[in-house]
Amino acid sequence: MAIGWSKDGAVQDQIEDSIQDEILRAQSKLYTGESRKYCEECGEEIPEARRLALPGVRLCIRCQEEADKHAKRFELYNRRGSKDSQLK
Repeated sequence: MAIGWSKDGAVQDQIEDSIQDEILRAQSKLYTGESRKYCEECGEEIPEARRLALPGVRLCIRCQEEADKHAKRFELYNRRGSKDSQLK
């Protein structure tokens, strides 16, 4: 049962939209194409084991770790917000 102006199933729609957003975000990070032999950022050679394990890899481990640190800043977005912030 929906309350106020929202339609029935609105909460479920929000949950499904959040899940779909995460799926699309994860898919966008998948490697595609041929692996690079040298890192795009620093030019260091990418080990063959990494290239075989992750087809389409473009960054060495050190540069990938840095890229992941910067990406985490944007992963904390919550579409629904917390209950506490909605009650204030």
